[in-house]
Amino acid sequence: MAVTTAGRPPSRAGGPGRDLTPRSPRIGEKLIEGLLAAAAGVSVLVTVGIIVALVVPLFTFFANVSPIEFLTGTTWTASFGDKYSWDKDWGVLPLVSATFMATGIALAVAIPVGLGIAMFLSEYATTRVRKVVKPILELLAGIPTVVYGFLALTAITPVLQPLLGIPNIYNLLVAGIVMGFMIVPTVASLSEDAMSAVPQALRAGSYALGANRRITTLSVVFPAALSGIIAAVVLGLSRAVGETMILAVAGGNLARLTGDPREEAQTMTAFIAQIASGDAPQGSPVYYSLFAVGALLFAITLVINLISIRLVRRFRQVY
Repeated sequence: MAVTTAGRPPSRAGGPGRDLTPRSPRIGEKLIEGLLAAAAGVSVLVTVGIIVALVVPLFTFFANVSPIEFLTGTTWTASFGDKYSWDKDWGVLPLVSATFMATGIALAVAIPVGLGIAMFLSEYATTRVRKVVKPILELLAGIPTVVYGFLALTAITPVLQPLLGIPNIYNLLVAGIVMGFMIVPTVASLSEDAMSAVPQALRAGSYALGANRRITTLSVVFPAALSGIIAAVVLGLSRAVGETMILAVAGGNLARLTGDPREEAQTMTAFIAQIASGDAPQGSPVYYSLFAVGALLFAITLVINLISIRLVRRFRQVY
């Protein structure tokens, strides 16, 4: 006996009478979509606000200081003498060189230690060990940086000072080392996530060809997770460049161009922290110099992030 579907209302459960007309979004879905769009808009507005707040005072600063002198000068005396006088040396290279020196020391500590921890957690540690170690590692990222600064000043410097011949309790070497341990959790945790995301089939294929665990880790897993590892290193680099309290507490406040990390020097963030704490009257030249240094730091961070995006896209592998 034939069964006909004529006159039967469209079925939503499927079958010949299924209604293919898309349903209109519910009110709740529209509300969630609006909230997500608002959150994205807020991030854009905050970024635009930061740029405007930095750029507007730059017109006053560079109306009195040559951009070439600012970017290529080797002497910085913004905080010395009469704070209302433009007759100072505005060369920012001492601050920039100290920033990169401290950052380089931090990366020299964070990259090998962080990647070593990531390899251990991803390839060697048991599940039980990983569940214990990784939360403790991520907990270190939440320690206030001022605590790291006082640790460097009061505990680590007195120990390393006679061993390394450090002439002053304030120095970039110890500050950079401690800053490196501060960003180790960032590098290690994100790198471990990238390595753990590598398909197990790649490891199995390596083992089937006779490779041991060390060769598999270095020759198979590490290259496959390279894009995520680069992102982790760059994130740690960006955090090191923008770090303030460790360098302000342990690095010193003497702006000078030096190639010896054992000496005291002032970084860009340390200068901003020092002057913004109340040492710069509003409308004074040193007040406007804060925005010049801040804009340069913003530009350096932006360039680092743009380079990292290119590197991640170049080495990215999709499985």
